[in-house]
Formats: sequence, structure tokens, C-alpha cells
Amino acid sequence: MTLLVVVGMAREARIVGDQARVAIGGIGLDAAAGEPPGAILSFGLCGGLDPALAVGDLVLGDGDAAWTAALAAALPTKRARFASGDEIVATRAAKAAQRARTGAGAADMESHLAAATAARLGVPFAILRAVSDAAGDDLPTAAQAGFSPDGQIDIGAVLAALSRRPGEMPALIRTARNAGKALAALKAAWPTITRVSAPFATGGSR
Repeated sequence: MTLLVVVGMAREARIVGDQARVAIGGIGLDAAAGEPPGAILSFGLCGGLDPALAVGDLVLGDGDAAWTAALAAALPTKRARFASGDEIVATRAAKAAQRARTGAGAADMESHLAAATAARLGVPFAILRAVSDAAGDDLPTAAQAGFSPDGQIDIGAVLAALSRRPGEMPALIRTARNAGKALAALKAAWPTITRVSAPFATGGSR
């Protein structure tokens, strides 16, 4: 039995490498039923809804109690409920509204898919993500245009959006810098994550 890591982008998948199975978004999750993993981890970037969360913070969401506690004991993390859905929560106003409506502290687009698959298969589930945009940050439309279902960045779409709104260049640079900081936090944490998660993926902690 193995660990299945659910990410949203190819850059996140590269951190995982060949140390676990990877599903980008919903791609690959359907195959999990044919070869069930031992545990499922939602891993990658997230947006902050709680103003107390800063760019680069590692955030643990609600999941398997023992696994989540083990990750919290091994890593410098913060805890937050995740609001996970199919739409990007991109603006300060949208983030504030989402927090007021749900009480969540962070948002992403993969955790609900990972959680549903874990529940269906009856395996442990955990969320560990890093904040790439804080509650007070607006994501520029050029950055939003670059997301694609296969996890790759659509450079052509980013450039096209930027040509329509050239004034977004400083915000786009800030967004890329913040994403880099969050990805660096995930990369530094990954060896510990694999060590702590191994018993749960193999059934040793159940």
C-alpha cells in the first residue's frame, strides 16, 4: 500500500517526485479505486482566508486525527479549516466573504476531491498545504488565467491576459515570488512528511 498525494500543479508534483503516487486535481483519482492507496494526502499551495496566516506558512486541515497530530508534532504548522471547491478564491473581498460564510481559514481546489476519494475507499486522509496568497492579497487575472487542468502553467494565457492588463505586472511578479516562497516551504517539509506519513500509508498506525 502506498501514499497517494493529490496536488493541483505540476510544480507541486515535482516536489513529491517518485516517493509517492501523485494525482493532479481529479486526474488520477479515478484510478485509485483500481489500486487503492494506503492513505491520501492533499498537498500543495493554498490561499489564506484567515488574516493570521502568512505567505509560506504550512497549514494543516481537518483529517485523520492521529496522522494530523503526527504531522503537527513533526513540523511547524498552523491549523485551519479548509474551504475547498472548484473555483479560485481570488480577491480580498471574496476571501473575506468565504471566511464569513464558512469559518474556514484557508482555501484550495483539491482537498474536497481527495477527501471524497479517501472516504469512498476507507483510507486515512490529511491536508498539509502552504499559503501562497494571504487574505489581504488579490490574485491578478493574469495569474488566474495560467491555471490549467493538467497542472501546467499556460504561459500563453498568462501573456494574453497581461497584454490586456499590463498594469498587473507588479502584482504578477509578487504572486510568483509568493508562490516560490510557499513551494520552498513545502519542499523543505517534504522529507519529514514522507517519514511521518509512511506508517499511515502502510496501515501501521491504524
